[in-house]
Amino acid sequence: MVMAESSSEQHRRWLMAGEWSRAEHLDEIETTLWRSERHPEQSSTIATLLILDRSPNWKRLVAAHEWAADLVPRVRQRIVEPALPTGPPAWSRDPHFRLSYHLRRQQLGTRNTMTDLFELVQTLLLSPFDRRRPLWEATLVEGLEGQRAAYLLKIHHAVAGGAEMARLLSALHSRTRRHTPNKPVPRATGRAGERDRDPWHITADGLGELLRDAPAVAATLAGTAARAVANPLRSAAAGQRYLASLRRVLSPGDVGTPSPLLRHRDGRLWLLRSLECPLSDLRRAARSAGGSVNDAYLAGLLGGIRRYHEHHGVRLDELPITVPVSLRRAEDPLGGNPYAGAVIPAPVGTTDPAERIAAIRGLLLQATNEPAMDTFSLMAPLVNRVPSTVGAVAVRVGPRTDLAASNVPGVTETVYLAGARIDRIIPFGPLPGVAIMAVMTSYQDTCSIGLTIDAAAVDDVDVLIGAFQEGFAEVTAG
Repeated sequence: MVMAESSSEQHRRWLMAGEWSRAEHLDEIETTLWRSERHPEQSSTIATLLILDRSPNWKRLVAAHEWAADLVPRVRQRIVEPALPTGPPAWSRDPHFRLSYHLRRQQLGTRNTMTDLFELVQTLLLSPFDRRRPLWEATLVEGLEGQRAAYLLKIHHAVAGGAEMARLLSALHSRTRRHTPNKPVPRATGRAGERDRDPWHITADGLGELLRDAPAVAATLAGTAARAVANPLRSAAAGQRYLASLRRVLSPGDVGTPSPLLRHRDGRLWLLRSLECPLSDLRRAARSAGGSVNDAYLAGLLGGIRRYHEHHGVRLDELPITVPVSLRRAEDPLGGNPYAGAVIPAPVGTTDPAERIAAIRGLLLQATNEPAMDTFSLMAPLVNRVPSTVGAVAVRVGPRTDLAASNVPGVTETVYLAGARIDRIIPFGPLPGVAIMAVMTSYQDTCSIGLTIDAAAVDDVDVLIGAFQEGFAEVTAG
């Protein structure tokens, strides 16, 4: 009975994966990510690194990717720009799709430690995508010490955010080492994104959408004007509140003092490292301080930043950092990039970890409740209608932060890839102008934190990693 329920649940997940990210066009945020990229300074590459207990069977791994490419249409789709700037680009089936281009294998050779693996992954992530093809690459790395292997999945941020990609991978991974027959097969839907589309058709789509939306926009404006006439005081007060929120979001004022140690950065060379922390320890620390696991995670990072600066004789009280805020609504489809970046003055100088967790909780609640937090989503259409060079500059407008920290959904069960057990899941993010990007996910009871570090900002990375380890030990010691 248990096995039947488990099999049924697995099939439910696979069917859900088949419905992932079915939009025919990029949304405005995805369009901005796509058009503003200047690799590597504005790289939009995100990645997941899986550590496997053994090397999977290659033929089985290829077959699994062929099945996934059929189940999830986005895997076979590329981005096509309109001939004229009437709207966003569209997803279009790549008529020249070859799995062998996207799925590769490499051997580590005699240098086969985790450090050697990270050095290889650094090189792979800094290699730009072929923008004429689907925006993903996967590499099986064999020969890792301990007779293990690794699997790297690299995607462009325009395909999905880290949280949405984590949900898709969780749905696709098997819960058994054995091969599963009778997997769900895709149905022939004939949707627009599942055929090859040309730029002029996409231009016509954009123009048609503008014409269709015009009456609704006019009605919205008329309704707003009518409410303002009916109740001018209430409308004026609401407008003032939104404008005040807009000022805080676009020009947040005192968000802390940028680090003098991390000011040099160019994004041209990434250093990858990882940390581990028991999820139960983080949860206990968060609960005792009245915060969330995410608050405790940020407190650990800030503790490490403080210790790193103390090592160099520098005192910091507050540091500007960026944290993502989800804009997802209950009715939104799976996939996409429904998020905004909030800049907060992180309490680096607060030495008591419980107080630091509580302070972070307050700052994040304030940020998530800002009425204008979706400003970038509202401004993105304007950014996307100007030349890409102007859009790239617009994306950089705002306070300069030293650290960006994200937290993506984890997996509670043991999962497998083509018969190989996944022992560890390590997420990595890009460097969008920051010195350090941290991304955490959980797998069973272990949190893995992937660190992407700008080599121009940190020349003693081992000291930094040691400081981070002490920061998390400090948070979980209670």
